[in-house]
Amino acid sequence: MAGSELESVVLDTSVLINFLAINRIDLLARHPQYRFSVTDHVRREVTIHYPEQMERLNAALASDSLMETRVEAIEELTLFAQLISTRRLGAGECAAIAAAIHRNQILALDDKAARKAALLLNPKMLLLDTQTLMVSLIRAGHLTIQQADGIKDLWAREHSFQLKIATFKDILI
Repeated sequence: MAGSELESVVLDTSVLINFLAINRIDLLARHPQYRFSVTDHVRREVTIHYPEQMERLNAALASDSLMETRVEAIEELTLFAQLISTRRLGAGECAAIAAAIHRNQILALDDKAARKAALLLNPKMLLLDTQTLMVSLIRAGHLTIQQADGIKDLWAREHSFQLKIATFKDILI
């Protein structure tokens, strides 16, 4: 697909950090189907909670590997305020949900409560997570199953992120 034909995906901090932590934003940047953006709230969460990843995020934004967007339309701000007032979700999750819903874009996040909140607001919304992105990268030929399993194991061993699969082979067969 040409760049203009890529589907827009709003990333939440959870998915973004998984790729930043292992210095593999390149996998998202060259995804054959999606173009990824982060909200200013997600960027702020990375700055506050993951300062070691901030340099990688800045580089990805500077190289246009990722886009940054602001939640500023009245409808987005209203939904953001509604979501944040429940105190169940973080600002990044609330901003990503609000942006994706009002822009009719795909949303990528791992948190179950955030996924549930997004689907309650828009039951037809397309949701991605880290695992589905990895599967799509394998299917596109950007990763082998062995490489993806190595990344999965690295996440579990060094970054406290665990997928509930033993190997990607199990879900690709």
